[in-house]
Amino acid sequence: MKSKIIDELPELVKNQVISEEIALRIRNFYQSQQSDAPGKLFTVFGVLGALLVGLGIILILAHNWDDFSRSLKTFLAFLPLIIGQFLVGYAILKKKSSTWKEASGTFLFFAVGGSIALVSQIYNIPGDLSAYVLIWIVLCLPLIYLLKSHSVAILHTVFSTFYACSLGYGFNAAPQVPWLYLLLMVLMLPHYVHLLKQHPQANMTSIFNWLVPLSVIITLGAFLERNGDLGYLMYVILFGLFYSVGKIPAFHTQKLRRNGYLIFGSFGTIILLLITSFNGIWDFKMDAAVFTSREFYITSFLFCLSSGLLVYLYRKQWLKRTNLFHFVFIIFTVVFFSGLANGVMATIAVNVLVLALGLITIKIGTDQFHFGILNYGLLIITALIVCRFFDTDMSYIIRGFLFVSVGIGFFFTNYVMLKKKKSILKSNN
Repeated sequence: MKSKIIDELPELVKNQVISEEIALRIRNFYQSQQSDAPGKLFTVFGVLGALLVGLGIILILAHNWDDFSRSLKTFLAFLPLIIGQFLVGYAILKKKSSTWKEASGTFLFFAVGGSIALVSQIYNIPGDLSAYVLIWIVLCLPLIYLLKSHSVAILHTVFSTFYACSLGYGFNAAPQVPWLYLLLMVLMLPHYVHLLKQHPQANMTSIFNWLVPLSVIITLGAFLERNGDLGYLMYVILFGLFYSVGKIPAFHTQKLRRNGYLIFGSFGTIILLLITSFNGIWDFKMDAAVFTSREFYITSFLFCLSSGLLVYLYRKQWLKRTNLFHFVFIIFTVVFFSGLANGVMATIAVNVLVLALGLITIKIGTDQFHFGILNYGLLIITALIVCRFFDTDMSYIIRGFLFVSVGIGFFFTNYVMLKKKKSILKSNN
């Protein structure tokens, strides 16, 4: 595609569509992208090579480990750490390329974890998994900024998520609140913000746009203790926050596939609403103590944060068009607490809300001539019908008629929009 555009530049200049200067700038732009591509690919292979080398060394040592003396085991435990530090120091002092820094940083990251584990095993030092992972993460945190390493930042986020899950979900012991996870993520944020400012369109930035919200989604449940029913409300508010974050220009101006916040916010909201559209979900048993619980304070904080961000978007005039997705977390909050008294009314309200979201999404898709958004709205309505298929006493004839109607709707709406799009293109030509 790039070569085709470059080949057409002389014709565009000849017909005075663009100037010579613009043609030169376009040619230089694509040439610079092509020259950067091998470097990026080499960086990826460098990181993978560092991982494979580290794993190979571990396998070789593990095969003969029992035959070594304690002093030799200790030396071998620290050897990868020494090599990794030497490589990192060499990359910093000699101002080596990003490939060197990414590869050496990745090697040292795993060398630190391996050394801690081996020393603990050699000298029978007691400890649990979460404490081990926390020490590992904290020791490797400076590498993110010393090397400006994206791979180490990714590993930091992944292992911080694992630490929060192992501690909060009680994989190995009694569950504890992983408050330090919040601090670990905050310490990584300057690197992420720098990426957003300096390289907003980079693939690495897109990875963080998906990885950061996914990490928060996975770990939020680790903060629940006794009032698990509040988790439904917490997650709906969180997805509302993500949807608003996705509307900030730094994310909204990017392609949809790069905007993980918007996709998680929209898709997660629909999933939670579909779950709570079943009547049996609303058999909550809550007392006055819930309003002084940790879960309620976290929910209140998320609600204030989501509301504040929504107001900020309005004041900045970043929301040119608003839709129901922006206000779902507010509506669901009212429905949730009213559902404590009347579960039937809450169920009806949630079903109506999902139906409205589906119809609004279809309208947005037709207005923007976007087939993806259009079919997403149709899928929302289809999912709602499927859910009602399992918890209602409708006859099979009515159920079959509903599915046939939805199928016809899929075909008809796509066909009509395709014809309308073709007619607009013809009129423009």
